[in-house]
Amino acid sequence: MTILSNIKAFSKTRLSWALLFACTLIFELCALFFQHVLMLGPCVMCIYERVAMFGILGAATIGLINPNNTVLRWTGLIAWGAAAVKGLTLSLEHVDYQFNPSPFKTCDLFVTFPDWAPLNEWAPWMFEAYGDCSKVVWQFLTLSMPQWLVIIFAGNLVALAIIVLAQGAKQSRSRTRGFQ
Repeated sequence: MTILSNIKAFSKTRLSWALLFACTLIFELCALFFQHVLMLGPCVMCIYERVAMFGILGAATIGLINPNNTVLRWTGLIAWGAAAVKGLTLSLEHVDYQFNPSPFKTCDLFVTFPDWAPLNEWAPWMFEAYGDCSKVVWQFLTLSMPQWLVIIFAGNLVALAIIVLAQGAKQSRSRTRGFQ
């Protein structure tokens, strides 16, 4: 059995989707820790990146429902990809605001959500922005928060690409039972 067929078998288990969910939830909890314990005010881009991370949580939830169901698994994979691409795009833009500041290119002053989902009104403690996008307020190993998010979202896309490639691999029926 090849590595790709093992990855495909693993993607058909709830454990794989639970790991994606747990890792993403940890990132969301870290963001809330930074905001409410360390008192680092999230900026507009931080909030949008947070929403993209919630998109990955939603994708993991879809996959958790029934990973053996091809439609649900592929829906989860596509949603995961869409959220990770959006998150990576936002993070790269945020890094640009921080390291190439310009009075002609700034982030919005207020978050803008659709009328049908005003997240900042429903949960202002999580989705209201009051920080400055161009300020570096935290660093770890010389990287700012948006730079870490670039790594996290890019890592999600690499993992997703491997899993999507593995979906074309042949696997034996008995192997899928071992991961459940």
